[in-house]
Amino acid sequence: MPNAWDAGSAILLAEAGFAAIATTSAGIAAALGKADFLVPEGATAVSRSQMFDRVHQIVSAVDIPVSGDLENGYGDKPEEVAETIRLAIDAGLAGASIEDHHSGAIYDDDLAVERIVAAKEAASGTDFVLTARTDYILLRPADGLSAAVRRFQLFAETGADCLYAPAVNDPAILAALVGASETPINAIMGRNDTVAGLGAAGVARISLGSGISRAVLGFIRDCARELLDQGTMTFADRQISHPDLNAVFARRELSRP
Repeated sequence: MPNAWDAGSAILLAEAGFAAIATTSAGIAAALGKADFLVPEGATAVSRSQMFDRVHQIVSAVDIPVSGDLENGYGDKPEEVAETIRLAIDAGLAGASIEDHHSGAIYDDDLAVERIVAAKEAASGTDFVLTARTDYILLRPADGLSAAVRRFQLFAETGADCLYAPAVNDPAILAALVGASETPINAIMGRNDTVAGLGAAGVARISLGSGISRAVLGFIRDCARELLDQGTMTFADRQISHPDLNAVFARRELSRP
């Protein structure tokens, strides 16, 4: 389930044959010329309305399910998370992930659970796939695994459809998380991971976060450096030809009702 950041990237991923895609909050922030979060405050740099503007563009561009990276639900309170999930459903998202922290401060167990309960209630009567994310391992690596396992269990009991802990690629840690409950686990694919390897670890779904978008931005920076330093553009070898790109987008337009 690779992650798109605009309509064009979503169409190219769908054209490649993926059955579903996700959005990337970091990739969308970068596309808007914003930091993923503000340092040192740690606050979200992209507002909920800005994020949903882009979500609408992505969902409207493709016919496959899209899961939204909705950060912490754009609010600490359960009712704020519930409103975000209602907006997600109205926007046509097939699912979304909700984080368990704000500005690096992890919510206590009771509030974390209440937020997922509110999200589930907001999605009641739909087939919306709610992914409950914990950042214990990312933010508190010293004691993160045991806390993440406990939180996975709480989220599973609450009714989350999928569980997710970012920055986890160690097979032993993945095994512990997979074994925490029977709820499917999402993993973010790292540089040295393989789909087969993550699947063998028991991972049910794989996302890439901002991986593709950062690769694209890295390519842009490399292009700029080559132009400035060498006065050449060998990077043109990796272009999609204009006719090919036009054909992809034209097919999409012609297939719309």
